[in-house]
Amino acid sequence: MSDEEWERFLRESVAGTADAPVEPSARARAVQRRLAEHPEQQEGWRTRTPARPRRRTGRYVTGLVAALALLAVAVFPHRVAGWFGGDAGQADKPLAAETERPGEAPGAEPALRATLAEPFRGSPAAHWADGAAGITVPRAEATGWMDAAQVARALRRSKEFMVDSGLDPRVLRGERPTKAIALLNPHQRDVQEYLRAALSSSAPTPETDPLLLFSRFRPEQARLVGDVVKTRGRLTYREGERGAVEVTADVTFVYPVTPATGDSGPDGEVIRTIVRREVVMSWDDPAKVITEPDTLSLVSYTLDMTNGGCSAPTGYFVPPFGAADEQRVDASHRIDPYDRSKPVARSGGTTSKNGGCTTATRS
Repeated sequence: MSDEEWERFLRESVAGTADAPVEPSARARAVQRRLAEHPEQQEGWRTRTPARPRRRTGRYVTGLVAALALLAVAVFPHRVAGWFGGDAGQADKPLAAETERPGEAPGAEPALRATLAEPFRGSPAAHWADGAAGITVPRAEATGWMDAAQVARALRRSKEFMVDSGLDPRVLRGERPTKAIALLNPHQRDVQEYLRAALSSSAPTPETDPLLLFSRFRPEQARLVGDVVKTRGRLTYREGERGAVEVTADVTFVYPVTPATGDSGPDGEVIRTIVRREVVMSWDDPAKVITEPDTLSLVSYTLDMTNGGCSAPTGYFVPPFGAADEQRVDASHRIDPYDRSKPVARSGGTTSKNGGCTTATRS
C-alpha cells in the first residue's frame, strides 16, 4: 500500500469523525516529516529512482570491456579470431595490399595439415591474395627519362614479367617461358647467354639454373593442387644509372603441389613450395642504351626457396614428397619462408654455406 493510500485509509476509517483531526500513526508521522523536510518531493517524489546512476555505471563497464577487446584484437588477432570460430572465414579474405616492407613476420597459424581441398590450410598464405592480385604496383610519377605515363607502363610491364615467369601455367609445367623472354632486352648479351644455357641444358649448373628466373615443376614428378598460387609482394622504383627507371620486384610465391601420380583422395600428400624472388629491372633510355621498345634489362635476380629441393640443380623444383631431400638438413641455418620483413638472403636459395639444406621454420 502506498503512503497516499495509507493516509486516505486513516482518514476514512474513523467513523462519524471524517472531518475531525486525527492523530497520525508512526508511519503517517514519518511521511509527514519527510514531506515537511523535502517539500520539493510532494509532487511525484516516488518517481525518483537510482536507475540513472546504475545506467551510467553500465556505460563505464561497457566502455572498459570494449577497450580491452580492442587491445586483445590488436595484440592477438589470430587468437581472438579463433575464439569466435573466425579462422575458417578469414582464411579466404586477403590481407590489405603490401605497400612497404613489413616490420615483422606473419603471426603463427593453427598447426593444420594442408589437404587437396584446402592446400593453404595452416599457412599465412591462406590470407594472401591469389596470383597477380598479390603483387602491388605503386603510383607512377615522372622519374629519370620517363614521364608519369611512361613510368606507369614500365611498372605494368615489370609486373607482367613477374607474372609470366612465376605464374604462367605453361611455364609451371616446364614449358619455355616465351612471354617472359619477350620482355627482356635482346641486346643484353650476358642475359641472352644465360637463357640459351638454362633452357637448353639437361644438366644446368648453379649459374645456369632456369629456376633463378622461372618457376618450373617437372610434370611427371609434381602437379599443382588446383589453379591458385598465393602471392604477396610489391614493386618499387627509383632513378637508376644514366637516367633509367629501375624497378625492383620483391614477391613471394606459394605453390601447393602433390605427387603427379599420387593419391587424389582427401588424404593425398600436399607440399607447399615457397619461393621468394627479388628481381631488379632497368627501363633504359634508348638515347643512352641499346634496347628495344617495351623491353627491360636485368640488373640482378635473387631467390630464396623452401621445399624445392637442395640437391644438384635439375632445372625444376623438386618437392620432397614422402621423405626429406637426400642431402642432409642444416639445422644451424633456419629461415621463415613467410617472413618478408628482411631482405632476400641468398642467390639461388637452395643450400646453406656448408652445403646442407636450409631448415624452414614452417611451410
